[in-house]
This record gives sequence, structure tokens and C-alpha cells, in this order.
Amino acid sequence: MWGSLLVSLLARPGTRRVTAIALAALTIALFILNLRRTAERAGRAAERLETLERTHAIHRQMLDAAARRPRSRDDLLDRLRGGDF
Repeated sequence: MWGSLLVSLLARPGTRRVTAIALAALTIALFILNLRRTAERAGRAAERLETLERTHAIHRQMLDAAARRPRSRDDLLDRLRGGDF
């Protein structure tokens, strides 16, 4: 019953045109939604990359500071007496 009703509706030229336009509009809408979702993902990935770069920069600063630290108490005393801090 539903099949014959669908066939009779699609047999009309106006209905075919409306169906084609509706399918084209649906395709364009889905494409735009997919672009939006892809842009959101790219934004989140860029934010993660920025956070990771900031974390690595802080880590490098900590490693540089650790490399310049006094190795022994004598070195610490020499730096304190010399006013290098």
C-alpha cells in the first residue's frame, strides 16, 4: 500500500522536482554541518597544541635553571659572596 502511494506520488513531475530540490538542500545542509564539526575539531586540536607548546616552554625553562644551579655548597657560597644571584 505505501509503496504504491509512493510510486504514484513520484510519478508526478512536480513531485519529482520538489524531491530533487529537497535532496539537494539536505545534501548541502549535511555538508555545512560536517564542515562546522571539522572546524570545531581543528580548533580543539590547535588549543591542545598551544597548551602543549606552553608546557614544553616551561619545562625547558626549568631544565635551563637546573643546569645553572650551583653543584655544591662551596659553589653556592661563591655565588652568594660574588652577588651573582
